[in-house]
Amino acid sequence: MGEITSIEELKSPNFVKPIEINYTQNGMKKKWEAVLSHDSVAILLYHTQKDAFVLVKQLRVTVLNKNKNNGYMYELCAGIVDKECSIEQIAKEEILEECGYDVPVQNLEKISAFYTSVGISGTHQTLYYAQIDESMKIGEGGGLEEEEIEVVYVPLSEAKKFMFDERYQKTTGVSLAFYWFFNHKKHICID
Repeated sequence: MGEITSIEELKSPNFVKPIEINYTQNGMKKKWEAVLSHDSVAILLYHTQKDAFVLVKQLRVTVLNKNKNNGYMYELCAGIVDKECSIEQIAKEEILEECGYDVPVQNLEKISAFYTSVGISGTHQTLYYAQIDESMKIGEGGGLEEEEIEVVYVPLSEAKKFMFDERYQKTTGVSLAFYWFFNHKKHICID
């Protein structure tokens, strides 16, 4: 369980940069406070042998700041786009780092791309899908040392219930990806 010990204003941030945007709309000058941040990539993983989605669970201190009892979130495997390589290559690296599976880039199927956090940062996220099995597992996952990521398997038979069960704090990306799967991979689905 996590606990917030203090909150300070950042003087030299590494990943985000607070800004003020001055703009004109309908001839009227306006201002908006925002945060510049990296775009991201997320991947819905379906484990064929376990008949389950593979998610990650990790502490998000921004959520802990709102919900003092629980800052842990269920999320898609994801990462920021901060390297000079293809988004697909970043997705491949994130799957290995966070979940321990080595997925060939050509096995990634693009679902869509969209904007998130539009009121504060307007970051762009690209969403992919990949099927995995135990033959692809070459590590334990868990992310970088400071991330402390837990790999979680959500059985396909429980996924629709999971989407709306508020006891499991999750991102909108999880529900969007699950919906996509149920609409586009019907041959795999169990009702």
